[in-house]
Amino acid sequence: MSDRIVRISIDAMGGDHGPEVIIPGAALALERHPGLRFLLFGDKARIEAALDAHPALRAAVDIRHTDVAVSMTDKPSQALRKGRRVSSMWQALEAVKKGDADVAVSAGNTGALMAMAMFCLKLMSGIERPAMAGLWPTLRSESIVLDVGATIGADSKHLVSLAVMGAAMARIVLGIERPSVGLLNVGVEEVKGIEDVKEAGKFLREANLPGMTYHGFVEGDDIGKGATDVVVTEGFTGNIALKTAEGTAKQIGAYLRGAMTSSFMAKIGYLFARSAFTALREKMDPSRANGAVFLGLEGIAVKSHGGADARGIASAIDVAYDMAHYDLRTMIRDSLAATEAQRMSLSFAPDAEPSDA
Repeated sequence: MSDRIVRISIDAMGGDHGPEVIIPGAALALERHPGLRFLLFGDKARIEAALDAHPALRAAVDIRHTDVAVSMTDKPSQALRKGRRVSSMWQALEAVKKGDADVAVSAGNTGALMAMAMFCLKLMSGIERPAMAGLWPTLRSESIVLDVGATIGADSKHLVSLAVMGAAMARIVLGIERPSVGLLNVGVEEVKGIEDVKEAGKFLREANLPGMTYHGFVEGDDIGKGATDVVVTEGFTGNIALKTAEGTAKQIGAYLRGAMTSSFMAKIGYLFARSAFTALREKMDPSRANGAVFLGLEGIAVKSHGGADARGIASAIDVAYDMAHYDLRTMIRDSLAATEAQRMSLSFAPDAEPSDA
């Protein structure tokens, strides 16, 4: 992959730690992608201070001072009122709208970022609501799950749009020409589930859309197994699944730490198995899969976990780089057009051969 110039605007005040973690993360990302250039929005004094430890990054950075930062506790409506056009979050998004940046990254308040992104970047034609797609570690490797919390509820048309957008992202991130797509359901049988899910499944089966292979319904435990490359669900269910998985990972980690320190023999055993536990910790490290992409907008925005460390920020920037480098927006736009053409074709197709009567 060539390292052409990709311009990333960053809300440097976002997240739990602000520039003190975001700057080291950007420095790590620059080592991986020398073609990166950054627009950093936020408190110039804090950004400059953090840059002192990263001289190589300074040459790739343009700082835009802002006095207003959206807090992690602001409601979306509050953030829009006080931060529209003047906050570091809004200006990072506006840089994408104006063409000064290819993609925006923020570790800030998720609800505020989604609200601002919708107001600033606008929805793509044919998209009713945006979605948030995240990378999910699995037994096979990684899958893309969406929606993981952008909006609640979905009719069959929206679920199909999620499948199309998720497959486009998978072609970039996973490097698979025809990623497999599954609809999350209460069972794999076609008769199970609510009508909207069944209708979306019927369309995806019959349409045989380019750029994806429709797998069918998947259940909750199939996500971690990596049964499909893309798992589609609406935001309420997706967010609960995400938070449940994160909590389970922490629970297992706590159990293991307790077990390994419970006795002298357990500590001895840990010494012999230390390399295996290190590998497990790496697998369960949330920073490996940090960076959720807002899909369905006329501009690309990536949401980092608010508590991410420098490695996590770098991972989110890596995702942003790939989305811009491979032109996710054009890929989604073309896929949606093909889907609509297929929808029209199926709607005009006769249900059965005409009778002789």
